[in-house]
Amino acid sequence: MTLRGTSVRRREDEPLLRGSGNYVAGVHLENAAQVYYLVSTIAHAEILSVDVTDALLAPGVIDVVLHKDLDIGPYPAGNPIFDEAMVRPLLADQRVRYVGEPIAAVVAETIAQAMDAAELIEIDFRSRPAIIDPEKALNTSTLLFDGTNEGNIVCRMQAEGLEADFSSCEVISEVRTVNNRLAPAPIETRVAAAEWHADGRLYCYNSGQGPHPVRSAIAKILNLQEEQVRVISRDVGGSFGAKARPFPEEVLLGWLARRIGRPVKWVPPRSDDMVGLGHGRGQVQYCKIGGSRDGNITAYQLHIIQESGAYPAGGAGLPSNARAMLTGCYEIPSVGFKSVSVVTNTTPTGAYRGAGRPEAAAAIERAVDAFARDINMDPAEVRRKNFLRPNQFPLVTLTGSPYDSGEYEAALDAALQASEYDKIRIEQQRRIQSGTEAYLGIGLASYVERTAGAGRAEYGALELLPEGQLLARTGSSPYGQGHHTSWAMLISDQTGVPMHNIQVVHGDTDEVPQGAITGGSRSVQLAGAAMWEASAGLVEQAKRIAAELLEASTEDVTLDTSSGRFHVVGTPAIDIGWSAISDYLGSSFTGPRLLHSEEIFESEGPTFPFGTHVAIVEIDRETGFTKLIRIFACDDAGMILNPLLADGQVHGGLAQGAAQALIEEFRYDPDGNPLTTNFGDYPVISATELPFFDRIVLETPTHINPLGAKGIGESGTVGSTPAIQNAVIDALSHLGIRHIDMPCTPEKVWKLINQDH
Repeated sequence: MTLRGTSVRRREDEPLLRGSGNYVAGVHLENAAQVYYLVSTIAHAEILSVDVTDALLAPGVIDVVLHKDLDIGPYPAGNPIFDEAMVRPLLADQRVRYVGEPIAAVVAETIAQAMDAAELIEIDFRSRPAIIDPEKALNTSTLLFDGTNEGNIVCRMQAEGLEADFSSCEVISEVRTVNNRLAPAPIETRVAAAEWHADGRLYCYNSGQGPHPVRSAIAKILNLQEEQVRVISRDVGGSFGAKARPFPEEVLLGWLARRIGRPVKWVPPRSDDMVGLGHGRGQVQYCKIGGSRDGNITAYQLHIIQESGAYPAGGAGLPSNARAMLTGCYEIPSVGFKSVSVVTNTTPTGAYRGAGRPEAAAAIERAVDAFARDINMDPAEVRRKNFLRPNQFPLVTLTGSPYDSGEYEAALDAALQASEYDKIRIEQQRRIQSGTEAYLGIGLASYVERTAGAGRAEYGALELLPEGQLLARTGSSPYGQGHHTSWAMLISDQTGVPMHNIQVVHGDTDEVPQGAITGGSRSVQLAGAAMWEASAGLVEQAKRIAAELLEASTEDVTLDTSSGRFHVVGTPAIDIGWSAISDYLGSSFTGPRLLHSEEIFESEGPTFPFGTHVAIVEIDRETGFTKLIRIFACDDAGMILNPLLADGQVHGGLAQGAAQALIEEFRYDPDGNPLTTNFGDYPVISATELPFFDRIVLETPTHINPLGAKGIGESGTVGSTPAIQNAVIDALSHLGIRHIDMPCTPEKVWKLINQDH
C-alpha cells in the first residue's frame, strides 16, 4: 500500500508524551555553570557606569562579563541593504535601546545565585527620549544611532518601475491598517548550552530551526572555523520562525565557556523571553485600491512602514515578502509598492509564522473588502471577478513572483459552499432587523502565499544497515512538524521497507553533513524531495546487488514496494529482500557502509499554495465581545503527504491567525516600558476561544518538485487573520463602521458600537 496521502500517526510523540524528550534544558553537562543575563529595564538611555564589584563577591558567582570584556562581535545584521551604522553589540555598549537588551552576563554555580548577583550590579543611566511609534520615528530629532544615513531609517524598498495609475478608476478606496506586533511565545524559551571538548572543539546545544546555520553564525562571531564547532539540536519546543538564528545571548555561551573553563547553560525565564525573543509582524500599511463600479480592480498601491525594533534584523527585511506577494490572487494591471523600515526603542522584530506573507495577504484582503463595500458588491463576487484563471499558470506577476499553479475560484466556491454563505447572509440581515440578537459577521480571505522562497536546496541521505534496516539523514530540523514520520513514509514507499525499520537522524552537524533551516514551509518540497530521490538512488544500487544474487541482469530486476522484495520481471516467486542484500554485503564488503545514497535536491523556484477562508463571528451588543463561532479553511498545498500532519499544521495556523485578529498584541507605554511581559498580561489563545475547525482540502499539484507538494505550515495563518478581521468589520458595517485595527478586542469594538455614527 502506498503511504503517501494517508493519515499516518506521528511516531515522534511517544517519547515526548512519556517525558523522555531530548531538550536542551535536560542535557547533562558535567560541572556546568549557569548563565543569567542582566537586561535593561529602560527603553533608551546612555550607560554612564556599571559597577559589578558586589556581584563578583556574591555567593556562587564565577564571573560577570560586560561589553568592555569582550574581544568578539558585533552581532551581524544579516542584510547588506541595512544601514551599517545600526550595528548591534553582543552586550550593550554605552547605550541601551530597548527593555530587554542584555547588559551583563552573570555566570554562577546555580541559576538562583546568578539571578541574585545580577540584582547587585549597579548601573548609572542617563535617560533619553524613547521612540515607540514607527511613524513618529520617521520624523523626529531623537535618533537611536549616530552617524546614520537617514536618521532612524534602516532601509527603503520599492517595486522598481511600478507605480499604480488611478486616473481611470471610477471608485478609489483607501484603508490604513495596522498589522499588530506579536510575541511568538513558544513553549520552550531560547534555551542553549555550550562546552569545549578535549579535542579543542566547541559543542553547542541549540533549541532552534536548524543546526548548520547556527554553526555558521557562531563560528563567524567567535572567529572559529566551522569544523571547530558542533551544533546539536534535537527536540525543540516550538519556534514559529523566531529561533531561526542564534541570539547574542546564545552566541556568547561558547566564549563564556572558554573564559571560565567549564560548560555553561542558559535557560531564560518566560518574562525575559517575552522581551528578548524577536517579535513578529509590526507593520503600518497604507492601502489604496481602485477600479470600476462593476467590480473590476485596475489599480493597487501599498505603502508599508515596518517596525524593526531597536536593531535591524530579520524584521527590517519583511516588506520584501510583502512586495513579492503584493497582488495576491488577483490580476491587477497597475500596481505599486514602497516601504520604509525604521528602528524604535522596542524588541527587535523578526520572522514569525509566514514572515511577511501574512502581512501581504492582510493588506490586499482588507483593501478588496473596502473596495467591495464602497461599490456595494458582495466581497465574494469582487474576488471571483478579479481572480487569476487556471489557464494563465504558470505565470510571473508584476513584482516578479513565478506562480506555479492555482485554482483560486475553485477554492472560493468550496469554502462558500461548505459555510452555506448565502444562508449566513440571510441570517445576518434577520439579526440586524431584530435589533436585539448578537451581531453576525462573515469574513472572507482568498490568499496565495510563497513557500520555499529562500534557500531552495536541502540534503537527504539513506544507507542500508544490517538486517535490512535503513538509516536516513536529513538536513531538515523539525520542531513539531513530524519530519521523522514524513520521511519514513516517503522512504517506505520507495523501498518497501516498513516504517518501523527506518531510523531518521537530524539536528547534528557531525551526523548530517549539511542542511538549512526548517522555515518558510519548505520541508516536504525540499527535504522530502531529497529523501525521495535518495531513496530511489538506494533502490537502484540494491537492484545491482539483487541481480547478482538472482543471477540476472540489473535491467530485468524490479522491486515490489508492497513487500519490499526484489525479483526478476515475470518471475515473482523467486525473490530476495533487503535483509538478504545486507547479509550478502556484510559478508563480502569491508567499507564503512553497505549501501549509501545521498541527494541535494535543488528546486527551480518557490511554490505558491493558495486557498480561501470563511470566518463567522458573533459580537455581543452590550460588551463588544467577539466570539469566533466557525471558520472554514480551504487550503490547497499541492499533493498532501500526510493529511493528519497537514491538518495539524493548518489547525495551528488558524489558531495563531485568530489570536492575532482577536486578542494578541505586544504593547508598550509611551516611555517604551513593555506592558505584556507574561501570560497574565499577554493573552495567548486557547481552546476556550476557538471553535472546531472546518477543513476543506483541494490538491492542485505543482511541477516544481517530484512530489507535487507545496508548503502547508503557514497557510492557516495567512488566510485566517484577514478573514476574521473582515468578519468583525462586516458584523458592524451596517453601523457605518468601515475598519477596525487588529486585535479586535472587546474594548475597541465596544467603543465603536457606542460612538456616534
